Amino acid sequence: MNPFVALFRSLARQVEQRRKVALCTVVGSYGSTPQAPGAAMLIHENMSTEGTLGGGCVEAEVRKQAYELLLRDQSALLTFKLDHDYGWDDGLICGGTMRVAVTPIRTAAEAAPFLDAADQLQQGLAACLPLRIESEGRVDEYRLHIEPPARLLIAGAGHVGCELAKLAVALDFEVTVIDDRADLCRPDRIAAPIRTVVGDIEKTLREQVIDENTYVVIVTRGHNHDEQALHAVIDQPARYIGMIGSRRKVKLIFDDLIALGVSRERLERVHAPIGLSIGAVTVPEIAVSIVAQLIETRRTSKPTRVEGPVPLGQSSDSFAPNAPPKP
Repeated sequence: MNPFVALFRSLARQVEQRRKVALCTVVGSYGSTPQAPGAAMLIHENMSTEGTLGGGCVEAEVRKQAYELLLRDQSALLTFKLDHDYGWDDGLICGGTMRVAVTPIRTAAEAAPFLDAADQLQQGLAACLPLRIESEGRVDEYRLHIEPPARLLIAGAGHVGCELAKLAVALDFEVTVIDDRADLCRPDRIAAPIRTVVGDIEKTLREQVIDENTYVVIVTRGHNHDEQALHAVIDQPARYIGMIGSRRKVKLIFDDLIALGVSRERLERVHAPIGLSIGAVTVPEIAVSIVAQLIETRRTSKPTRVEGPVPLGQSSDSFAPNAPPKP
């Protein structure tokens, strides 16, 4: 589940129970910092926190200053230069700058957009949230953009598919495992929130909605099933398609698909053999190499997570997102 879902629902519960709570969001980071814009953390009235801004000394300082603002019911934009003041005990320092927006959420009306965002994210949709900062008589607005959870379709519920599914769920992928062998899709073997679909692998893949936020991993039990599965998804706009197998097996499958009219250009985007080259041998190691490649693909394109500041009444077309701080 997208971590923002739990964070936003917790925020709404605190407001409903009339407890003080503030959202701390990284709205700018420049140079080397422990977290990128979009990282978020809640600070509660008992000074406990949920979420993380990267840990370490800077998070402790955010916690301290945000708690003081919460007690005064004030918002603020905090700036932290990660020099020796915020370095680790061993002397290592990031050397960058972080801007953190602290936004107390006081009423049900203020909490409503966060609940709506949680619902959207749970439905696999993107969400955009306004963060208003009132400071020194000025009100600025930042906009937090949260991408929908990535969907992972795993064709094959064998050892590698099962292990991969468990790893991917922990990394916020929405995972579906497809196989025609019902005994491999038992709940005691592949448990919720992983979804399983028992049926013909090629037919089931053709029935799936595959978009730019979908990742497909093909790890079936044999050459023919792998080829059929790849043929079913090769023309779809998936963000990632990977297929397990030796180079010889991959070449044979590619040759077959070319003979069926699939273009070489389409096949060139398939990760095969699959996974990062880390010398993986065992099933868990192979699963790690695959999930590492999924992460690499997901993080290659870094969408704008935070826009702003936007003076109220100004359109988002008239500002540059995350402009660096003035010297």
